[in-house]
Amino acid sequence: MLDLTVVEPVAFFTWNAQTFAERFRRRGLIFLMAALRPFLYSTNRKFATRVVHTALRGVTRDRLDLLGEEYFQYKLKPRLKARGVEKVQELVRAGADVVLVSQGLDHVMKPLARHLGARRVVANRLEFRGGTATGRLLDPVIRPRGAFARIRDEQPDGRRAPKTLARQLDITVEELRAAAIPAERASLWSGAPAAGDAVRERPVVHFDGQRQAAGFSVRRALTGRHVMLIGVTGFIGKVWLANLLMDLPKIGRIYLLIRRQKSNPAERRLEKMVEESPVFDPLFEKYGAGLADFLREKVEVVEGDVTHQGLGLSPDLARRLQRDLDLVVNSSGLTDFNPDLRDALATNTDAALNILEFVRGTDHAGLLHLSTCYVAGESDGRVVEKLRPNYNPRHLPEFDAEREWQALHELIRQAEAQAESAEVSAGLKMQALAKEHAAKGLQGAALDNQIRKNRVRWLKTYLTEAGTRRAKELGWPNTYTLTKSLAESLIAKHGAGLPIAVVRPAIVETSVAKPFVGWNEGINTSASLSYLLGTYFRQLPSNESKRLDIIPVDAVCAGMTLIAAAVVERRHDPLYQLATSVTNPCDMGRSIELTSLAHRKHYRAQEGLESWLRLRFDAIPVSKTRYQRMSAPAQKAIVKSIQRIMSPLPLKKTPLVKAERNLERVEKLIELFEPFILLNEHDFAADNVEKLSHALVEEEREDFGYKTQWLDWWDYWINVHIPALRRWTYPLIEGRPLEARAPRSLGNGEMARTGTR
Repeated sequence: MLDLTVVEPVAFFTWNAQTFAERFRRRGLIFLMAALRPFLYSTNRKFATRVVHTALRGVTRDRLDLLGEEYFQYKLKPRLKARGVEKVQELVRAGADVVLVSQGLDHVMKPLARHLGARRVVANRLEFRGGTATGRLLDPVIRPRGAFARIRDEQPDGRRAPKTLARQLDITVEELRAAAIPAERASLWSGAPAAGDAVRERPVVHFDGQRQAAGFSVRRALTGRHVMLIGVTGFIGKVWLANLLMDLPKIGRIYLLIRRQKSNPAERRLEKMVEESPVFDPLFEKYGAGLADFLREKVEVVEGDVTHQGLGLSPDLARRLQRDLDLVVNSSGLTDFNPDLRDALATNTDAALNILEFVRGTDHAGLLHLSTCYVAGESDGRVVEKLRPNYNPRHLPEFDAEREWQALHELIRQAEAQAESAEVSAGLKMQALAKEHAAKGLQGAALDNQIRKNRVRWLKTYLTEAGTRRAKELGWPNTYTLTKSLAESLIAKHGAGLPIAVVRPAIVETSVAKPFVGWNEGINTSASLSYLLGTYFRQLPSNESKRLDIIPVDAVCAGMTLIAAAVVERRHDPLYQLATSVTNPCDMGRSIELTSLAHRKHYRAQEGLESWLRLRFDAIPVSKTRYQRMSAPAQKAIVKSIQRIMSPLPLKKTPLVKAERNLERVEKLIELFEPFILLNEHDFAADNVEKLSHALVEEEREDFGYKTQWLDWWDYWINVHIPALRRWTYPLIEGRPLEARAPRSLGNGEMARTGTR
């Protein structure tokens, strides 16, 4: 089908190594081997083949897989001989078990086989340790064809009997059959490995002696049950609702507590969300025009506010819900890392206590409360699933979560009083008069209005900084994790005796399968960092061995459904972590490289100089010292120096202002993510949800099983996660509109709605 030398693809791999220094070093090796190649091949072709591949020592499997696909797509595919391709495809269509044989690496041959429809390949395979090539070829080594092969094999039919081929390769037929490997990658997310893959099933060990009884059924537990979901407008809440309606149509009723937004009532907010969000596409496809009727039957909108006592519900409505509900799911929360302390405390802590008091007043409802794995704060090592009251990362013995919660509220009251003080008011007035527009005679009502705006800004800044400062004093990286941890401690204290499960997801990202492959929204997680790695920014300060705990949103939702059913049946544990750092680890070094490879794949398919340049700028993990010496901080210092030198010049616009501003944004972004990419080496155990998944009845494991150990991170990062961010998130970062979607409507039917206070 094609003429492929051993050196050509190896040279391509070395030309595209991760770092610039590595590229030049490996190119030198290739030039040396090119000079020695005639002598080596004349001596021993197998040995020569081994020597050539030593140039790939230290290259990761991830990079070789991506570059192998790229090499086939852009280098080999245009050179395929039409007659040979046609012959192979005829055999495949006829049902023949076609095995492609080549002296090329399997990273190149597998894409070729998939293109042709062949199921297996026999090719040279590198040995890998820890995902990195050792430079050694595994046996059997497929040597290049002889000097007369091109003349002898000029016919398009290149079939060989196993015995003939084994004799030509100097191996036995058994060794030849054993060398045939599948052309397909393992499924991205499935309950079983692909043919030929090693089984990666993890045994479930019950060290504490507590095991989940077999025969656990999600459908049995939740059929006919009434659930109230709080936080449906959030990323996780939307996906969980859509998946619940798809997978459990026999659930009783789902109450959605939604806050009114000024003139936008709760039921209209939900209708708009269902009509516009892609999350609900599968439901529209399944029910079509009947979706409104199905939603009226299953969903009831409750207008309320969790930051108010009683959840903002009328007494009659609250009593009805407390009588009927089987489960309350709280997925609400403010996910900004360092917001105004007032907002964070009200949404993440006060709301949790209000919900807890509501559940206490129910007849039999349980509570599933969503937190975050990163309440662990400044700590290293394995984080076990144990709910600790009054937890703080610094392990201060005198720390009391309730006193801290009250102290933060007192800090807010003092700040609000200080904002009205004469001293602050005088400073705000001076600030208003110092504005450029003050020269136009700012006074009276206009001056008062400007002072009021400055007061609001001053108070927000003060409380944002105060929250961040207090969080770091206690060992949390930001206000978000502080307020979430306080909520956990208060739930542990005040919820004793109630059926409660606290659920901690890690960093929640793009879906693998549900509601569809590749759904993501918003920019509150790692999107901004991955976007940065797709620019010319190269050096990310990080700990290569630290595990970046990413988990797909549908894995989180699958875990939530399992836990919800367990709470209803009272077979739950107090705490569940939904994470991958133990079950399927992916460290920072690999995460950075996979992100760069995903960007490379995108830019390789584009045209133009900009794309050509960007695909050559791979991001690399570096130390904090090197980052400060050679990356954004150093570049900003150079820009500032140039600005100072040019400031005396009579220029209308100071040059490099935009560059300086961009570098400042990069610095702030890196500082924000530093605890997650450089510090605090967490390994989050997720044993409790795996026990539940293991206890599922056989027929429900495909639909409701927790299967993070089957995630193929290469496929996820390159073919799912980064493309999803490019589609749903990067436009928001760049200020561009999302792709246009055809309008759709629920028709004339309105959502069911309860009364409000």
